[in-house]
Amino acid sequence: MELSIEYQTRKQKKDTPWILHIFNYKCFVTSIIGCYSCHWKIKQEKKFKHGQCCSLRERLFYPCLVISFCMSVLLVFMWVESSNEYNGFDWVIFIGTGLWFFWSIVLLSFLGILAAYTSLLLVLGFLLLWEGIELYLHWCHKILILLVIVICSFFFWILFTYWKDRWLTLGLSLQVFAPYIHLSSIAMMVILSWPLAFYLIHLEEEARIRRFQMTCNESKRNKRCNVLTKLRALQVAIGLPFFLILLCLYLLPLGNFSPCVQEKDKLAPKPDFFGHRGAPMLGPENTIMSFEKAVEHGAYGLESDVHISYDHVPFLMHDSDLRRTTNIKEVLPNASLTHPSLFDWDFLSTLNAGKWFSHIKPFFGMKPLSEADRERAGNQKIPKLTELLELAQKEKKFVIFDLNSPAPSHSLRALYVHHVVSIILDSQIEQRLIFWLPDFEREYVKKKAPGFQQVGRLFSVERLTRENITRINVDYKNLFYNGMREYRAANISINLYLVNEPWLFSLAWCSRIPSVTTDNIQVLNEMTQPSYFMVSWLSHSYLIAFLVTLKIGFFFNWRIIALQCCVGFLYTTM
Repeated sequence: MELSIEYQTRKQKKDTPWILHIFNYKCFVTSIIGCYSCHWKIKQEKKFKHGQCCSLRERLFYPCLVISFCMSVLLVFMWVESSNEYNGFDWVIFIGTGLWFFWSIVLLSFLGILAAYTSLLLVLGFLLLWEGIELYLHWCHKILILLVIVICSFFFWILFTYWKDRWLTLGLSLQVFAPYIHLSSIAMMVILSWPLAFYLIHLEEEARIRRFQMTCNESKRNKRCNVLTKLRALQVAIGLPFFLILLCLYLLPLGNFSPCVQEKDKLAPKPDFFGHRGAPMLGPENTIMSFEKAVEHGAYGLESDVHISYDHVPFLMHDSDLRRTTNIKEVLPNASLTHPSLFDWDFLSTLNAGKWFSHIKPFFGMKPLSEADRERAGNQKIPKLTELLELAQKEKKFVIFDLNSPAPSHSLRALYVHHVVSIILDSQIEQRLIFWLPDFEREYVKKKAPGFQQVGRLFSVERLTRENITRINVDYKNLFYNGMREYRAANISINLYLVNEPWLFSLAWCSRIPSVTTDNIQVLNEMTQPSYFMVSWLSHSYLIAFLVTLKIGFFFNWRIIALQCCVGFLYTTM
C-alpha cells in the first residue's frame, strides 16, 4: 500500500508541468501586487466585486497612467526614428554647454526608461484586473506618473515650438515601414480574433442563461434585466472597436503610399554622394584627410564650409568659433570664442585640426581608427580652400560649399563674394566642377564665372525656371511633401542633406532623388539596393498577402458569428 501511494506521488509529480515546480501562484500575485501597490506582505488578496475593479479615486487616476504610457511611447518612438538627427542635436547642445558628448543617446536612454516604467505599470494593472484583484497604485507611483506626464509635456512643447520638422522625419519613416507595420497589424488582429471570439461567446452564453432564468423567476426579472443589458453593452464595447480597427486596416492600402513598393525595373539609379565636410566618420571634418577618405569611398562631390581669414585667405571651417575642432583652448584660451574671420592665416595655419578626433568619437557607433589613421588624424591642419580645389581638380570631383560672411569689422565684409570667386578662378579648376550654392550676388557670379553650376534652395519652380537654375539643395525632410514630384517633373535635379541612416537613404533612392549629402558615405556606398524594398514579385506578394490576410480575417471573424449563433440555437432549444 505504501509503495502504491509513493508511486502515485511520483507519477503526479512527473505528470505536473515543469513550470508549476518553479512557479507559485501566491508568489506571482504577491509580486504583481507588490510592484504595483508596494504592499509586499503576503495576505489574502482583496477580490473586487463584479463591476467594481477599484475605488473611484483609482478609476480617476488610471487614465493618467494610460496617458503617460501613450506620451512616453510616442516620444521614444519619435526619437528612435530621428536617429539621423543625433549628431546635429549633440552639436546644438555643444553650442550651449561647450561640452561635446552623446547627449542624443542620453536622451534616448532617458525616454526609454520612462516608456518602460509606464509600460510595466500598465501591464501590472492589467494582470491585477485579470486576476480580479482591486487596483491600488502606491502614492510614489502616482507622483512619478504625474512627473512623467509633466516631462513628456515639456518635450512635446519643445517639439511643437522649436522642432516641428521632427514630425516630418517620423512621417518619412512611416513611408518606409508602413507596409510591414500594416501586415503585422493585420496578422496580430487575426491572432487576437480567436480569444476575442471565445470571450464574446462566453458573454453570449451568460446573457442567454440569464434571459432563460428571467422567464423562470419573474420576481428577479428587473435585476437580471439590468445585468443582461450590461452584458450586451460589454459585448458591443469589445466587439465593435475590434471590427472597426480591422476594417480600417483592411481599407488602409487604399490610401497608403510607400515609394519602396515598386517594380525592380522601375527603380531609379543609386543616388550619388556628396561627402559632408569630407568623410567625418573616417577623418576630422573639413580636413584634407577627411576629403581624401570621401574620395576613396566613391564620393561624387565634396561639401564644405568656407570662412575668410583677417588677411583675406579663404579656409575650411564650419563653426562660428574654433573651440570644437581645433586646439585653440590650449594655444589661446582667451580667444576661443572669437570669430574665425578675425584671425590671420599665419596663426590659423599653426592650429591642430585633428587632435580632437583622435580622443573622442564625434559620431555614435563609428568604427575605431587604425593606428595609422589615428596618427594621421592627429597631425591635420586647417586647410585652405585652394587645397580642396586642387584635390577636386585632380580627382575630377564636384565641390559645393556654404560661404560664411566675415565679422562686421572685417575689411572684406562687403566684397567677400567677389574675392572668393577670384580665388576659385585663379586656382585653374574647371568651372563645371563648382556647384555655386550661396544666394547672394548670384548675378555677379553668373557673369564672372558662367561655367559655375548654379544651385538653388527650395524656391518655387517658377522662380528656379526664371533664374535658369536646374539643381536645388534642400533638407531631406522636404521629401515628405509628395516626394518633391513637382520639381522632378520640371527636370530639376535634387540634392538632399543630411542623409546618414540607411532607411532614409533607401527612401531617397526609391523616390528617384539623384544625390544626397552624407556623413556616412562608407556605409551607404556599400548598399546594393534599398533597404525594405519590395522587389518584383514581392511587390505583387504585398497585394497577395493583403488579400490572404483579408480572407483569413473574415474567416476567423465569421467563426465568431457562427459560434454565437450555435450557442444561441442551443439555449433557445433547451
